[in-house]
Amino acid sequence: MNTSNISRQDCLARDQADPLRGLKDQFELPADVIYLDGNSLGVLPRATLGRVQQVISQEWGQGLIKSWNDAGWIDLPERIGNKIGRLIGAKPGETIVADSTSLNLYKVLSAALTLQREADPARTVIVSERSNFPTDLYIAQSLAQQHGARLHLIDDVAEIPGLLNQELAVLMLTHVNYRTGYQHDMATLTAATHTAGGLAVWDLAHSAGAVPVDLNAANADFAIGCGYKYLNGGPGAPSFAWVNPRWADQAQQPLVGWLGHAAPFQFSTDYQPAAGIKRFVCGTPALLSMSALECGVDTLLAAEQFGGMAARFGQCDE
Repeated sequence: MNTSNISRQDCLARDQADPLRGLKDQFELPADVIYLDGNSLGVLPRATLGRVQQVISQEWGQGLIKSWNDAGWIDLPERIGNKIGRLIGAKPGETIVADSTSLNLYKVLSAALTLQREADPARTVIVSERSNFPTDLYIAQSLAQQHGARLHLIDDVAEIPGLLNQELAVLMLTHVNYRTGYQHDMATLTAATHTAGGLAVWDLAHSAGAVPVDLNAANADFAIGCGYKYLNGGPGAPSFAWVNPRWADQAQQPLVGWLGHAAPFQFSTDYQPAAGIKRFVCGTPALLSMSALECGVDTLLAAEQFGGMAARFGQCDE
C-alpha cells in the first residue's frame, strides 16, 4: 500500500471507521497519550483494578481457603491458558499459565533436549540467533552445559538451512525478533527442522497478542510467551507454556512440583507427572497476578466479535 499521499485527515477518517476503535475504551490511558510500548509493558485494562480488589477483599478476605474451590482459583492456570490458546492457534487443554517466561523456557527447552538425547544422542546442537533476547540465550547456555550440548548462534537467518543437519537437536527462535521486528516463517522453519530430525521451540513474547500465531497449523513442538507485554497482564505477569499434544505425555520437564503431580492432593512422596500440559505447572499459582492477567487477555479476545486478529491483519494490503 502506498502511504506517501496519506494525510492526517485520511488517518483520522480511517480511525473513525475502524470497527476496533471502541476497544480502546477497555484501557486506562493518560489523556492525549498514544502508547506504542506494548512490546515492553502492556496497557492497564480498566477491569483489572476492580478484579484484583475483588480477589483481595472478597475471595481472599472473605472466602479465605474456600476460594480455591468456590472461586475457581485452582483452575486458573488452565482457564487462562485456554483463553491464551485462542490467540496462538492452540486447542483447549494445550496451554498452561505458570511461572515466568525464563522458567517456562527452561522447562520446554530441557524437555526438548531430553527427548532428543533419548532418541539420538548424537544430536547435541541448539541453534538460535545472536540477536535473540538475552534471557533465552542465557537459559540455552545453561541447558547446553547440563545436557552436554552446544549452542550455535547465527547472525543471519540465511544461515539456518545449513545448520539443519544430523547434529541438530533444537531450533530455538523468538517468533518476532525484539531488536528488529523481523517475523520468522514459523511453519516453514518448523517443517525444515522436522525434516532434519530436530525439534522447534518458539518464544512468542513479541508475537502473542500482537500478530496472528497458529502453533498447530505450524506443527510447532514447544512454545512459551509472557503475559506482561501484548497480553496486558501487568508488570511481572505470569507466563504461559504450550506443548504439542504429540509430546505432552512424553515430555519430562525438570522443575517438577506438587501441582504438576498426577494427584497433587494425595501429598505422596513419590512424583508422578500429571497428564498432558498440567505437568508443566510447578508450584502454587500466583493468584493475584493471574487474575490481572485474565483481564488483559480478555481485552484481546474482545476483538473476536470483529473477526479476530487474523481477519484484521488480512486488511493490511488494502
